[in-house]
Amino acid sequence: MNWRIKTHIAPLAGLLLGALLLGGCGGDYGPDQHGTQVGAKTLDKQWLVINYWAVWCGPCRREIPELNALSQSLEGQGVRVIGVNFDNLQGDELSAAAKTLGIDFTVLAQDPAPRFELPRSQALPVTYIIDAQGKVRDQLLGEQTAAGIKARLIALQRGEG
Repeated sequence: MNWRIKTHIAPLAGLLLGALLLGGCGGDYGPDQHGTQVGAKTLDKQWLVINYWAVWCGPCRREIPELNALSQSLEGQGVRVIGVNFDNLQGDELSAAAKTLGIDFTVLAQDPAPRFELPRSQALPVTYIIDAQGKVRDQLLGEQTAAGIKARLIALQRGEG
């Protein structure tokens, strides 16, 4: 083997191995509003309803009971409702805000937007529907109902996109 090839293969192999190892570790979603780590295995390969909310957003506050009901009704059906605070609250602030609003579903402290290539919305609330392969299937602007989101999910799952 040519010495030039050998000197280039070793560093590349090291980089590849490092990327593979870090990829496995970096796959988690970070802590939720209770400080519990949300592992990739709990959310990946499921449909996700990702809702962005803020404490100061009136429609967001009105929507929370609908999202709680949706989350409960979808339990065990391969669909998870996930919240993300628009203002990037962390730790105790995030926990207090989620408790104040009565959020029962998982709220991620780390924004999953980069993972799914979600655009930063200029309006709230905004809800994204992500399929089991991690592809964004829909963006719903404004206040939603559990029935409306569920109907949209069913249509998307049937391929009626």
